[in-house]
Amino acid sequence: MNPGRAHKFHGLRTQVLKLSPTLRGEHRQRNTDVDILRLGAKPVYRLGTVCCKCVEFARMPRPKILVFQHVPYEPLGTLDPLLKAAGFRIRYINFARDREARPELDKYAAIVVLGGPMNADDIENHPNLATEVSILEEAVERDMSILGICLGAQLLAKALGGTVAPGRRREIGWYDVELTELGRSDPVLSTFAERQPVFQWHEDSISLPAGCEHLAASPDCNVQAFRHGEHAYGFQFHLEVDRFLIERWLTVPDNQAVLRAERGAVDPEQIRHETLERIADLEAQSARTFGRWVDRFDLGVQRRALPSR
Repeated sequence: MNPGRAHKFHGLRTQVLKLSPTLRGEHRQRNTDVDILRLGAKPVYRLGTVCCKCVEFARMPRPKILVFQHVPYEPLGTLDPLLKAAGFRIRYINFARDREARPELDKYAAIVVLGGPMNADDIENHPNLATEVSILEEAVERDMSILGICLGAQLLAKALGGTVAPGRRREIGWYDVELTELGRSDPVLSTFAERQPVFQWHEDSISLPAGCEHLAASPDCNVQAFRHGEHAYGFQFHLEVDRFLIERWLTVPDNQAVLRAERGAVDPEQIRHETLERIADLEAQSARTFGRWVDRFDLGVQRRALPSR
């Protein structure tokens, strides 16, 4: 392995740390490269023949990620452990509690905007939505990494100049999305099968502005995924769910009016049955796809020479 050259370990970027000439002389070993990997809170060393006493871990400040949350029952889900394993510190902005919040972007490496039951244009009842669009406009100007999920994808589209309107019908439950030609070559979404089953819970749809790449579609929702530039992604579907989160959505009081309105078209028991059959595959797909998004960050330790003693 070449010293200082980034390599990958389980989708995370790491780098080789080179021992100083003095330490090499003390041990008289030819193999003096040390790989220092960080998985979650634990540094993992692959030392070859070098003594652990000679390794000083080059601690770097962990990058911070900003997460916009709209309701308590729509969290990061399966994305949470992936971000933490990649070394992110996560700061939630809970707009249900603080609608006046307006965080500054200077200290953050990325933004994730989560879903919620509100309409993206309902600024009268949810004034924070206008704030979020404004912050996303600034993040796009800075070329920050952005991930919008469901409502978050709609807000990102609005920040880019697109529009959001009611779809043909609500999509609640398990649906296939199909990659476009651009989606099949996308560095993140190309992990999908040609027709990928995903979990959905939305009623609005996005019209993309010029300059966005349309990555995935379904028969009732043309824009299921898109990318702007190299770092801003919007997913209309919910790749972050697990079985327990889906059950929570099926039972939370805020969702009962919608489920009653869709009685006959949406069957909660059928969703539960399909979830048992499909959730393991979705969680594996989530790890692959979100892992690709996370891997686009340079999270490795810096290469440096350890001081002589």
